[in-house]
Amino acid sequence: MPKLLHLACSPRAGSESAAGARVFLETFRKARPDWEIDAMNLWHDPLPEFEGDLLDAKYARIGGRSFNNAQHDAFAVAERLALRLALADRMLISTPMWNFSIPYKLKQWLDVIIQPGLTFRFDPAQGYLPLLKDRPTIVILASGSDFVTGMNRGRIDMATPYLREALRFIGIGDISFVPIGPTTGPAEPIRVARDAAHRRLAEIAARF
Repeated sequence: MPKLLHLACSPRAGSESAAGARVFLETFRKARPDWEIDAMNLWHDPLPEFEGDLLDAKYARIGGRSFNNAQHDAFAVAERLALRLALADRMLISTPMWNFSIPYKLKQWLDVIIQPGLTFRFDPAQGYLPLLKDRPTIVILASGSDFVTGMNRGRIDMATPYLREALRFIGIGDISFVPIGPTTGPAEPIRVARDAAHRRLAEIAARF
C-alpha cells in the first residue's frame, strides 16, 4: 500500500498550519483512498535527544568504529525514524515559522535522521551523497508575515531555504512550498491569505 508521511510540527491543534494540513488531507483521502497516511506529531511522538550514546554512535560511524551495545540501541531509534521517511512515497510537512525559521522539534527530527550511512554518505572523490530516493513533498509554512505578496515587514524567511537544502542533502528535491500568511494582524488579510492557501492545497492534494 502506498504511503504518505505527514509531519505535524505545530504544538497547537488549531494552528494555521494544522488547518491547512486538514484541508490537504481531506482532499487527498478522497483522491487516494487506497493510500496509508502515516501521521507523526513531532510534539507527541517521542524524539531522542541528540546527545550521549546517539551522538557517540554518529562519531563512531564517521570514524569507522563498531558500535557498543548502548550506541547500537540509540542508533536504532534514529534508524526507525529514518525508515518511516524512507518507506513513504510522498511527504507532507505542516509547520509554523518560528523566529524566522522552523520549530525546534522539526530541527530535532532532522538532526536525528540526518546521519552518515543512514540518509547520506561521504565519498572522497564525490563528496556528500544522499541515500534516500526522491519523493514529492509538500511543505505548508504558516507565518505571521506575508511572504506571498512581499509585505513581510522586513522579516526574512530562513525556513524555506533551510528545509529545501536539508531535504536535498538526503535526496529529497521534489518540494513544493505552500505559504500561509499573514496569520496575525487585521482579520481580512488573514482570511484572504487563508482562503487562497486552502484553495491551492485542495488543488494540489487532488493530483498529489
